[in-house]
Amino acid sequence: MLISSGEVDRLSAISYNDQYQRAKEKQILVTSGPDYDRLKVISNRLIAQTGVFRDDTRQWKWQLTLINAPILNASCAPGGKITFYTGLIDQLNLSDDEVAAIMGHEIAHALREHGRERLSQAIAQNAVTNIALAAAGGYGSAINAANQAAQYILVLPNSRQNESEADAIGLELAARAGYNPQAAISVWQKMIKATKGKSPPEFLSTHPSGETRIEQLSELLPVVQPLYKEAVKPLGKKSS
Repeated sequence: MLISSGEVDRLSAISYNDQYQRAKEKQILVTSGPDYDRLKVISNRLIAQTGVFRDDTRQWKWQLTLINAPILNASCAPGGKITFYTGLIDQLNLSDDEVAAIMGHEIAHALREHGRERLSQAIAQNAVTNIALAAAGGYGSAINAANQAAQYILVLPNSRQNESEADAIGLELAARAGYNPQAAISVWQKMIKATKGKSPPEFLSTHPSGETRIEQLSELLPVVQPLYKEAVKPLGKKSS
């Protein structure tokens, strides 16, 4: 790790706020209504379980942004900055359980600092330089540096190991929060069907393949089902 978690969180917050402002200017930022309220409930339940994996998440400045755009994408930047696009929810007709499966997976990347790991690898390979220095400069320099860092933190594919780790932790997060972990499998079945013959969306364009993931998740289900059985279930949950 060649960059501190605090610096990565700071860069991520700058990029996240820039994304927020641009969405607001384009009038595609959703800050209220049924879709936003639904995501807020799910995110709050998942966030409440993150302390099982990391005590310091209680001090994170968690945020949720919903963007009205026909994009199959979602992410959770370091420090707890969650982004969802309406296209992902609408095109896949996601249930609450399925939203929780995706959100749990993305939160898991932040918990395990996979973005910090990728940015550190880029720094080691001299792919990015002077990130911290540029981010300490003027407003424009800070945003450019933060958005450059965000490419490595959020956009570029994760390793097979990191994706499998995020799948496992995300599955447990959802189960502990009272969401049916079986939904992680139905999400992938929907994704395979929706992207047949096409490139998968950025946040899922990684190894292992959808079929392999379904197999691995199926093997993990017996481990997390007891957690789901014991968890307090959300009121009015739309089941898969």
